[in-house]
Amino acid sequence: MNFIFTSPHFPTNYWKFCRQLKNNGANVLGIGDADYDSLPWELKDSLTEYYKVNSMENYDEMYKAVAFFAFKYGKIDWIESNNEYWLEQDAKLRSDFNVSTGPHIEDMDVVKFKSKMKANYHKAGVPCAKYHLVSTYEEGKKFIEEVGYPVIVKPDNGVGASNTFKIKNDDDFNAFYADLPPVQYIMEEFVNGEVCSYDALVNSKGEIMFETGNITTISIVDAVNEKGDVYFYIYDHCAEDLADAGRRTVKAFGVKSRLVHFEFFRLKEAKEGLGDVGAIVGLEVNMRPCGGFTPDMINFANSLDIYKLWADMVCFDGINLPENRDISNCLSVGRRKENSYLHSHEEIMERYGHKLWMYEELPAVLASGMGDYMYLTKHYTLDELFECIEYMGAKK
Repeated sequence: MNFIFTSPHFPTNYWKFCRQLKNNGANVLGIGDADYDSLPWELKDSLTEYYKVNSMENYDEMYKAVAFFAFKYGKIDWIESNNEYWLEQDAKLRSDFNVSTGPHIEDMDVVKFKSKMKANYHKAGVPCAKYHLVSTYEEGKKFIEEVGYPVIVKPDNGVGASNTFKIKNDDDFNAFYADLPPVQYIMEEFVNGEVCSYDALVNSKGEIMFETGNITTISIVDAVNEKGDVYFYIYDHCAEDLADAGRRTVKAFGVKSRLVHFEFFRLKEAKEGLGDVGAIVGLEVNMRPCGGFTPDMINFANSLDIYKLWADMVCFDGINLPENRDISNCLSVGRRKENSYLHSHEEIMERYGHKLWMYEELPAVLASGMGDYMYLTKHYTLDELFECIEYMGAKK
């Protein structure tokens, strides 16, 4: 199998996908814009060959890189980055090189544009927020009259919570329209809900082989815009109503041969048209793994190796889950440099070091959404988990 992994160097933990492909006998061919000498040795050791381009944004360069590998190694079986930013480019390369193991460019609109996801959510029987594609001031006002403040505005085709804002009143509304962004924005009614995800590994027949999820205890939008701390956790079981919504969404979107991350709200208050308290509401789909170090959190919580399971899906279209797994909750706490905390890093290590799975200072590109310093801890009860959140987040 010839597998082209684009951007294998970012995120920094993605070398683990490459390593497991290699372990399964795949020819792993990397394309990226980082100098070869700057790659970690683990990635170098996982790649058969690496092709450096000056810019991954330059499609001609990417095309030439794939053509080089096809000429040297033969038919390309997979092209994948597992990265939201490169999904469309991956799809275009698959289309141009007739690679069938993944979506083509004509499949992208429904999974990249938030407005176009709505139809498939409805097909799945999952309610979602009312929306308006931002156009004129007058049309925006009509939407406000219909749903009221606050509303959320964000790029219709965007990654994560970047450039996402909450419009709370007329002043915010007027300021937004006085300096409209140059890209298409979507405006949605505000949903007061806890964000929870459904993460699933799906084979080539659309069958779900493994499922889990996480809960975010603070709005990522607020965390990005207000520089708040970030807390979320992989839970020790996937609630049945969330799993049911996730499975129906997998089917409605026709997911095959992918590890996906679907986001939902669980309503904190009843909302007309969406449901009662506790109802599951669709937020957005991501046709790639959950971001950052969340795959490692899945491993810690479930006592498995999601990188290996994904590689087994790619190479064998099947997986073997480990027996007698130690299941727990895995918490991620992101603290920020600019905040003054009551408890120092040393005090955290003394109190929770025996529960710590990972501690890292995150690069700037991840820090806005996840915090500058990330702690991953393992907890068997939610009471203990929330106590840890309170201790690490306490301010002076």
